[in-house]
Amino acid sequence: MNDAASSGPSTAESSTGTGATSTPSSASSSPRAGEPVYPPETRGGISALWAILLVVSVVTLVLILVVGGVRHWVALHTGILNGGPDKYYNFWSGFGSDLGEATLISAVGLGLYTGLRKVNCHTKGCWRIGKHQLSGTPYVLCRHHHPGVPSKGASHEHILEQHRRFQESQASEMP
Repeated sequence: MNDAASSGPSTAESSTGTGATSTPSSASSSPRAGEPVYPPETRGGISALWAILLVVSVVTLVLILVVGGVRHWVALHTGILNGGPDKYYNFWSGFGSDLGEATLISAVGLGLYTGLRKVNCHTKGCWRIGKHQLSGTPYVLCRHHHPGVPSKGASHEHILEQHRRFQESQASEMP
């Protein structure tokens, strides 16, 4: 047997006998046993969403500006038509007064999102609270994604073993 065959199959020829060789990237990208397989991320849906939103906005704006019946309905229900002392009094007393509330609700929602994003797990797509610092990195992870935290809960023996290791590492650092 030669050295390449003794170290394991490096080509598809040695494993399948077909004569075709495999690429190195396909061997390194295959998942190991027990690892979850995630689909590749795509951003195509986001651009399609923005395109649809833009089309709907333009169509709505054209309907409001061109079609008289729609323009009248919008003016009536926003309070611009049949105003009080001036043309826009009913708008600012009714529909327009909600703009401040919408701004406040949006600001609070954005603040909550930003605050939660700082304390949640740094694994993309995970909304769990991250409490465990990953040594040697700036990342904070949840117990599900941190490699050193048991995800099913720590047993008493596991906790004592971790404490013993910590004490030994502290004792070895002391002069």
